[in-house]
Amino acid sequence: MIELDAEAIYRSLLARLREEVVGRDVRLVGVHTGGVWIAERLRQDLHVGPPVGILDISFYRDDFSRTGLKPSVKPSAIAFDVQGADIVLVDDVLNTGRTVRAAMNELFDYGRPARIDLAVLIDRGGRELPIAPTVVGRTIEVPPEISVVLTRDDDGRLHLTLESRRDA
Repeated sequence: MIELDAEAIYRSLLARLREEVVGRDVRLVGVHTGGVWIAERLRQDLHVGPPVGILDISFYRDDFSRTGLKPSVKPSAIAFDVQGADIVLVDDVLNTGRTVRAAMNELFDYGRPARIDLAVLIDRGGRELPIAPTVVGRTIEVPPEISVVLTRDDDGRLHLTLESRRDA
């Protein structure tokens, strides 16, 4: 197991995102679970007004029929009007692009945003869809049999580890 400095990578993401959104009235939407943790911190650090929108894309995944429903499905919740909004979609790790595609599909069920930017803590490559982040904390190369796992401790500090995939 290899650990990455998640807090340093978060600070890099924050600095880059701050430059990207300066002067814009953005709304943050996090993909459950890690994207929500990051979006909540970004909301505080960027002084974004509305609460973070939360997406659980479980029912929107294109592999739903193959993998089934995960026991940790949570309801999505967006407390602001998505129609015409400037959205920053936040996720922890970008890989194939399928999670982001599912998140955008669900987001459009709430309305048609004026703009969607994608902010990710880690871009690990391996795209299967033409999805590209607007802002990245760090780009790393890892083999497909390795997972990049984000956790959060009781103090809200983020931790990233590289672990062998269970299904590999």
